[in-house]
Amino acid sequence: MYRSFHIKSEIRVLAIDDSALIGDQILIVGAFFRGGEWLDGVMRAHVTRDGMDSTEAIVEMVKSSKHFGQIRVIMLDGVTYGGFNPVDINRIWELTEIPVVAVMRAYPDLRKIEDALLHLPEPKKRMDIILRAGSITKVRTKPGSNPLYIQCAGIEAQSAANIVKLTATRSNIPEPLRVAHLIATGIVLGESRGKA
Repeated sequence: MYRSFHIKSEIRVLAIDDSALIGDQILIVGAFFRGGEWLDGVMRAHVTRDGMDSTEAIVEMVKSSKHFGQIRVIMLDGVTYGGFNPVDINRIWELTEIPVVAVMRAYPDLRKIEDALLHLPEPKKRMDIILRAGSITKVRTKPGSNPLYIQCAGIEAQSAANIVKLTATRSNIPEPLRVAHLIATGIVLGESRGKA
């Protein structure tokens, strides 16, 4: 079942990215945007490096946010965080009733992912979660730009592609994801320098 909605220029998007793999607890940052123009809020949580808690951490972060009632789309940077901590995008959609769009810069090599997972506990369970994200759609945000690839839950692929294009205002990457990445990287680098 898809949530139907009109895609407004200032659609509220929560984009989530993770930081560098420093330590066992990996920071994830949510950047709450109006379209691809205005940053309206920032939230944070942690996931276990190569763990199995990304889905729950994201759901908790979203539901506890003061912006929860306004979020129309959750945008993720792929379907794994903190190394190979898999995200169940369909479960996030079920628990939050907010459509989810996972954005990837390259088409995933599922064979390589499967081989890498063999070195971690519960490799089959992890792979099943990754595969549950479903079909992959190619999106070009700008003519002649490198393609992105998306997977989605709770929203049709064409609508998801339109949101990705709408929010890619300053580069090929949707601005909410670009900013979430910059914030996550900046916080972790700042904290690591402070400890040195």
